[in-house]
Amino acid sequence: MTLLARLDRLPLSRPHYLLLLIGGLGYTFDGMDSAVVAFLLPSAQDAWGLSNGQLGLIGSATPFGFLFGATVAGLLGDRIGRKKVMMYALAFYAVFSVVAAFAPNYEVFLASRVLAGAGAGAESAIIAPFLSEFVPAKRRGWFIGALAGFFSFGFVAAALIGRFVVPTMDDGWRIAQVITALPIVMLLWWRRSLPESPRFLLQNGRADEAEAVVADLERRVERATGRPLPPVPESAVEPATSTAKVNLLSALRYLWSPVMARRTAVTWLVWFVITFSYYGFFSWIPTLLVQRGITVTKSFEFSIIIYLAQVPGYFSAAWLSERLDRKNTIAIYLSGSAVSAFWLSQMDTPATITLAGAVLSFFLNGTYAGVYSYTPEVFPTWIRATGTGLSSAFGRVGSILAPTIIGLSAASLGFGGVFGLTTAVLVAGVVCVVVFGLATAGRSLEELTEPAKEANR
Repeated sequence: MTLLARLDRLPLSRPHYLLLLIGGLGYTFDGMDSAVVAFLLPSAQDAWGLSNGQLGLIGSATPFGFLFGATVAGLLGDRIGRKKVMMYALAFYAVFSVVAAFAPNYEVFLASRVLAGAGAGAESAIIAPFLSEFVPAKRRGWFIGALAGFFSFGFVAAALIGRFVVPTMDDGWRIAQVITALPIVMLLWWRRSLPESPRFLLQNGRADEAEAVVADLERRVERATGRPLPPVPESAVEPATSTAKVNLLSALRYLWSPVMARRTAVTWLVWFVITFSYYGFFSWIPTLLVQRGITVTKSFEFSIIIYLAQVPGYFSAAWLSERLDRKNTIAIYLSGSAVSAFWLSQMDTPATITLAGAVLSFFLNGTYAGVYSYTPEVFPTWIRATGTGLSSAFGRVGSILAPTIIGLSAASLGFGGVFGLTTAVLVAGVVCVVVFGLATAGRSLEELTEPAKEANR
């Protein structure tokens, strides 16, 4: 009887849903912080007389911070533990969000936004691999897809703050940043009671601590369900214990070794494709709406509609991930995104642009649900956080490049050209996933990653 077999046979119940809520609220605040920046730019420009170039740097500050935060979080998560990194990242993000809210000048504001983005990027990169290590294989796709769905609540909240807080009160743009940071204090308090991942503990030779975590979870699940626990399967694969410390060089060498290169290439490419398309779309849609004759206030209202479409996008993909496999779900939602982007490129009225934009939002965010589920599954336990962090970080390169590339494309290609370019990028992602992606549904993390002979199956 192995610890991980005991863990994986537990039915989803109240203890798992509490993990989902506590992790999901972190994603809500990450999404809120990332999205609210777009609504702060006009106020920051008025306050300090900023040029368009300086505004562009502010717009790139959060994704730039995300890139470094995701990289560092992955490396630290595999060295010192998932829980510690998750806690430190959240506190780091909250502190610098408050500093940005009270920034006396542009330079302090810009630096604070970069550092807050680093905290949010670290938080974003560590939660999915951390929680995936608690969830049974049969429900892991739905669980992590639903976890990612909490991002959508943050984007909707940011749009509401941008519409009803920023323009309606003195220093509303500063108050908005305090609103995104203060609830973190409560979340940090909640997270103190979270256990460390038993898979991380076993990997690092801390079997007694892993036993205590699994035994406690078993007791709470049995109490929550009111039924005896299912029998433990006879056969199971345990992760090999390792004391090797991960660093960036050794991680890259392993991830791009012959046994892992295909998995890494597919995962990195999909992260780049979806993040490039997502940030290119969401950073420009309010401006494109204004260019179609909509007032700024109305463009924010239309943006709320588009943001709301994220919610069913995430949760429908989470549901499909259990039934069609993560690989197929990603391919379907990327295909829907490509068709929607092309449809958007042909629209020329505010109503049709908003409708097509909402459909594109639905499919883009559904893709993210699949990607967040898929990524932790393809990397071994000893390098899972690092692999996920580096994949997310590479995707952030797309979020940094997208606003500039889309902006230049809009000037030379027009509205249709912008989303024609997005369509081409998305189609490339579909082909990559269909041809080279890995089927992961219903397989334990150890079955997927521990035996070297299965590394490219």
